[in-house]
Amino acid sequence: MKFAVKMLAGAAMATLLFSAHAQKGETVKIALIDPQTGLMGPLGTNQMRSWQYMAEEFSKNNPAGVKFEIVAFDNKLSPAESANALKAAIDQGIRYVAQGNGSSVLAALVDGISKHNDRNPGKEVMLLNYAAVDPDFTNSKCNFWHFRFDADTSMKIEAMTTFMKDQKDVHKVFLLNQNYSHGQQVAKFAKDALKRKRPDIEIVGEDYHPLAQVRDFAPYVAKIKASGADSVITGNWGSDLALLIKAAKEGGYDGKFFTYYTGVTGTPTALGNAGEGKVFQVAYSHYHMPGQMAQWMEGFKGKFKDDFFTGAIAHAFSGLSQAMANAKSTDPVKVAKAFEGLKYKSFSGEVEMRKADHQLQQPLYITRWQKADAKHAYSPENTGMTLVPVAEYPNYVSSTPTSCAMKRPS
Repeated sequence: MKFAVKMLAGAAMATLLFSAHAQKGETVKIALIDPQTGLMGPLGTNQMRSWQYMAEEFSKNNPAGVKFEIVAFDNKLSPAESANALKAAIDQGIRYVAQGNGSSVLAALVDGISKHNDRNPGKEVMLLNYAAVDPDFTNSKCNFWHFRFDADTSMKIEAMTTFMKDQKDVHKVFLLNQNYSHGQQVAKFAKDALKRKRPDIEIVGEDYHPLAQVRDFAPYVAKIKASGADSVITGNWGSDLALLIKAAKEGGYDGKFFTYYTGVTGTPTALGNAGEGKVFQVAYSHYHMPGQMAQWMEGFKGKFKDDFFTGAIAHAFSGLSQAMANAKSTDPVKVAKAFEGLKYKSFSGEVEMRKADHQLQQPLYITRWQKADAKHAYSPENTGMTLVPVAEYPNYVSSTPTSCAMKRPS
């Protein structure tokens, strides 16, 4: 009888040990659905390589002991193409999807994944959002299957305007943004925040342009100059920021730019040595971070002759592998539940995936465009220039409230 009990206990222990490490050595495929062609193609290609590079790095060592593999789909920045790519990924048995370029695309993916998960219990898919920053997706449109690793528009504006309120030479601001949800939100939150923090600042112009369609921004620069603005706030990204900066340089506009994405593909080259000391970026990382991030940036540049700037990808892998380890599973349902409220160490210190809305809480940095020097030697796109950190805001400063009323699976 004692022998039988011992046998049962041993079997139970073996089962427990097996379940604790059931995912060890397993390959987790992630479908990356983003543009690799068109005007935003260079940015999408950089980020595809960034996902692939970080998958290799985290496959070497992570808490869950899994391997990661990226399967890339070119969505041409189209919501319809993204829906087709999602279906193709699901048909291949992929249960994790990553996306970042365009909140309009994010909307299509959130809708598609939510419907798929409702109809296919046991085959659920989880969405890793690393760059689409429309706050609605962690507020009125929040969804259990969606996790955001970038800081949303409202968080970045909170940090940006906290910095701007002390810039005594900022008096007249022009708002120029892409004409879709993200750009509209940038303008909305900027107006609200400046009114609270610097009511003396005058908004002298507000304009929008089509996403990824404008090749000549000279007419928009003419409007900015005519308004008398000493500063511009823009959430533009990719070619839309690079071409805007190029037109401003050629048009002789010498005001300040407060941006989200100066460090992104093409913009450093478009700036060159123009705008020194007058172009600022708000972001969750910068070129001169110490430790592991510096090693990743060096390794990426050595391999691809390109710059690694999308640190949210590292946030995603760090958190995902920890959640898998805690869940003792790679099942998206269990992993999503383990991810909620998870505090974990990433390249910028301790971050937290807020349970209420699945918005990562993290530090934000303001950087300024200037010449690289011995202390700040990293130079994007080999321009001889760099973005130097001038302010850091801890998690609680940039955190903004949420109205999310999330429905969770039983």
